[in-house]
Amino acid sequence: MNPTVLLWIVLLPLIAATIAGLAGRRIGRTATHWITSGSVFVSLVLSVIVLEQLVLEGVEPYNGAVYTWLVSDGIRMEVGFLVDNLTALMMVVVTFVSFCVHVYTIGYMADDDGYTRFFSYISLFTFAMLMLVMSNNFMQLFFGWEAVGVVSYLLIGFWYTRPTAIFANLKAFLVNRVGDFGFILGIAAIVYFTGSLDYQTVFGQAQAVAGERIAILGDEAWSAMSLICICLFIGAMGKSAQMPLHVWLPDSMEGPTPISALIHAATMVTAGIFMVARMSPLFEYSDTALMVVLVVGATTAFFMGLLGIVSNDIKRVVAYSTLSQLGYMTVALGVSAYGAGIFHLMTHAFFKALLFLAAGSVIIALHHEQDMRKMGGLAKYMPITAITCWIGALALIGTPFFAGFYSKDALIEAVHESHRGFATYAYWCVLLGVFVTALYTFRMLFLTFHGKERWQDALAHGHEHDAHAGHGGAHSHDTHAHDSHGGGHGHGKPHESPWVVTVPLILLAIPSVLVGAFTVGPVLFGDFFGNAIFVLPANDVVGELAREFHGWLGFALHGMTQPPFFLAAAGVLTAWLFYLRNPHWADAVQGKVEWLYRLLVNKYYFDWFNENVIAPLARGFGTGLWKGGDQAVIDGVMVDGSARSIGWIAGVVRHVQSGYLYHYAFAMIIGLSALLAWLLLR
Repeated sequence: MNPTVLLWIVLLPLIAATIAGLAGRRIGRTATHWITSGSVFVSLVLSVIVLEQLVLEGVEPYNGAVYTWLVSDGIRMEVGFLVDNLTALMMVVVTFVSFCVHVYTIGYMADDDGYTRFFSYISLFTFAMLMLVMSNNFMQLFFGWEAVGVVSYLLIGFWYTRPTAIFANLKAFLVNRVGDFGFILGIAAIVYFTGSLDYQTVFGQAQAVAGERIAILGDEAWSAMSLICICLFIGAMGKSAQMPLHVWLPDSMEGPTPISALIHAATMVTAGIFMVARMSPLFEYSDTALMVVLVVGATTAFFMGLLGIVSNDIKRVVAYSTLSQLGYMTVALGVSAYGAGIFHLMTHAFFKALLFLAAGSVIIALHHEQDMRKMGGLAKYMPITAITCWIGALALIGTPFFAGFYSKDALIEAVHESHRGFATYAYWCVLLGVFVTALYTFRMLFLTFHGKERWQDALAHGHEHDAHAGHGGAHSHDTHAHDSHGGGHGHGKPHESPWVVTVPLILLAIPSVLVGAFTVGPVLFGDFFGNAIFVLPANDVVGELAREFHGWLGFALHGMTQPPFFLAAAGVLTAWLFYLRNPHWADAVQGKVEWLYRLLVNKYYFDWFNENVIAPLARGFGTGLWKGGDQAVIDGVMVDGSARSIGWIAGVVRHVQSGYLYHYAFAMIIGLSALLAWLLLR
């Protein structure tokens, strides 16, 4: 495999981002989006070629350094690539979704003053994500890890004049720093026990490290491998938004819709899932760490899904769906079904990006309205958006023959097959989560595209909103689309978005239908991942399922007799009854379980706890360090105190300097007498 090709895959988005960022206003909008979109498209083509070489031609995986930064105490810090089937799959997913988002952005951000800046950011984000997934060492992994965090901060706060956007990007940045603190501790522990940052070297010593112990608190010794893996997973909890570090992701919907699809569907939030799968040679030697992964993932999958039922913001519903589906992937990792987790990551990337972009198309049509209670009946005005959104929804709930069915059902079966601690709890969480997923997904569909038309007010007030919003960041809602790009308020009715918006929807809808059936056999139940994923024989639940696999058709037909299928159907039926046929039923149920509704609307009070307990404690602790440590000890004692002490000593000594000779002679006699007395009495 040619390392030059791999370098170009990574560097093309970086070069395009640099041109767009530094010269975007000079070269103009058209040149900017052609350069950035074209660079990502070339990276996509090259990534597909690399995957084809690995899978069809049998080319050996590439693992090598392309640049040595420095060597310190025998530890090599390098830029290098590890490109095997796992990496190549991620490269294709990242570049494909990124390309679709680039094209979509041409229409979506058409009237935004920050047009060229936005293209620079999303290309830079693509570069950072590729550096992360292609790394062959922990230093480069950490670079990519932090780079996607920085660019996501810039993208979430893209409309920087909006206080809510600034709050959201600061929240995302701070919560991710909590996770990243654990992540860097895990990397430090790896270096401590192995003396290397290179994946291959570290993985080769995994069994030896598994026998090591380390004392953390007192004399009680912990398993070194459990410590390493739990610290690494804390980093994954931040990036992949697992409870309790999930609070940043719903608020990140303050950014433009294209970045919701790019960051929160296929790339940044899946970095934690990819990392744990890549680190499978380490996690396999710690049952404790895998149980932590399993419990956290199961809790996130079920309880975050419930929040989607009470949310009325179309983008936030999809965001809570992302949280829940990330929990599903994490559960798969927790039962050593790493292949199932990555397979669901791949299928989810397509249909979740589709749902986010479809939501953006609706927002354009309704002139920056995001409240689903002010929508309804849009299917006949926006047929392409409605059909593609239906496809994404059917894939999300696990409808047989759609992409999401193959990955989600295999994942649930893997959990059911596992005998790891807390596997039963996890199984019931992911099983009940199927009903919840179907309920909030079709609630969104029915409220948006069907039933009574409730969007008249949104269009009537469109011009009024624009008059107060201006351009370039002051908008109060998520769109800057002009009338000609689907606003519809000038015509009194919504209408379909332009081709630059609808074509990406169609491109994403195709794999949302087909990719599961075509790849479930070779990718999940075949030897696709090879040595890229390591599973101990006793933990190989996917291998157990593979013995019962008889092709994609048989898998789908079997799935139609299993509990997830009936739970999904029940969720769809419930949504139809409560939100389309008898809308008053939902209000009646809400009145009977007001306490539960309040709990869900307040998001289990995580934000309240963080803002009213954690934040004041942190500020109090910081103020104490400032007042007591900085001002009192450092300034008061060490800096100003030393100066005052010297001044006082000088003031005392000053009295000795009288200027009279007899005083000095008397002092000399006294000193000599004291010296003689000391010598005689010693």
